[in-house]
Amino acid sequence: MTIPGQHDLPLGRLEGWMRGHIDGFRGPLAAEQFAGGQSNPTYKLHSGAGSYVLRRKPLGQLLPSAHAVDREYRVMRALSETAVPVPQVHALCEDDTVIGSAFFVMEFLDGRIFWDPRLPGLAPAERRAMFQSMNTVIAALHSVDHVAVGLGDFGRPGNYLARQVARWSRQYQASETEPQPAMDRLIEWLPRHLPLEGEARIVHGDYRIDNLIFHPTEPRVIGVLDWELSTTGDPLADFAYHAMAWRVTPELFRGLAGVDLAALGIPSEDEYVAAYGERTGRGRSTDWEFYIVYSLFRLAAIMQGIAKRALDGTAASPDAVDLGRKARPTGEQAWALARSLGA
Repeated sequence: MTIPGQHDLPLGRLEGWMRGHIDGFRGPLAAEQFAGGQSNPTYKLHSGAGSYVLRRKPLGQLLPSAHAVDREYRVMRALSETAVPVPQVHALCEDDTVIGSAFFVMEFLDGRIFWDPRLPGLAPAERRAMFQSMNTVIAALHSVDHVAVGLGDFGRPGNYLARQVARWSRQYQASETEPQPAMDRLIEWLPRHLPLEGEARIVHGDYRIDNLIFHPTEPRVIGVLDWELSTTGDPLADFAYHAMAWRVTPELFRGLAGVDLAALGIPSEDEYVAAYGERTGRGRSTDWEFYIVYSLFRLAAIMQGIAKRALDGTAASPDAVDLGRKARPTGEQAWALARSLGA
């Protein structure tokens, strides 16, 4: 959904850059910003050659390694010939003088985006097919040979979970706005309970229903968006962050906890995890609950980053303040689950 007439792009400079970097482009150029999203501002561009999407780093001072539009561009380009559906990327610009921050331009996919995983208004059979498609796509991603597609150096080898726990601990601490004891305890607990990791694969980092585009009329995914957190690492951590939707309520963060799944045609967590295992050959890990704790902790750290950006006035969404307030209950849910595992 775009906000008609709203954008902060210098269209003259952007149009000149697109003429020099995108084959077939022609003006005139117009733009409007997409509503929603908490990280990298995204815009629909209208031109004489058709529609495009521009995704940029936000303006202002940013946390280290955050908002990596260059990584998004690279991974989508590498996946373009695989079974993972991604928009075609056209060009990357790392020159801040063009529009004020780094950005890339990609194909506009005409389809459906759903923010609520309960998929209101759809028939149960369609919901079930859409969940099957989501499962098929993430299983396909975790089956890609990242070296063969040119991403052998996309992430550091080994110790993925340890590095991720350390990273999100730092990100949380850098954006802390008030004491949160549950998060402090998790920062101590997680490194002591790290499981053994399997073979590294490309991980999306934020695989959720609202980062997917579905076909306009068919129950299948035609595009995976928002690759800024992608790297290579433990695919179970990536899948658990996706499956975390079954553990959080709709009110906390677009979840499915407490929902009558059978009536809606949505698979249970066990069914969904089993389907992923069948598609990838990975059985349900005995450390599955650890992965859920880590996922909740990571979500809380991301929410806290949003809270800090809201406080600083650099958040990309008007919903940032409300979402930032949810960092505390999310961290507390993670710590309660960790304690149940024998903290």
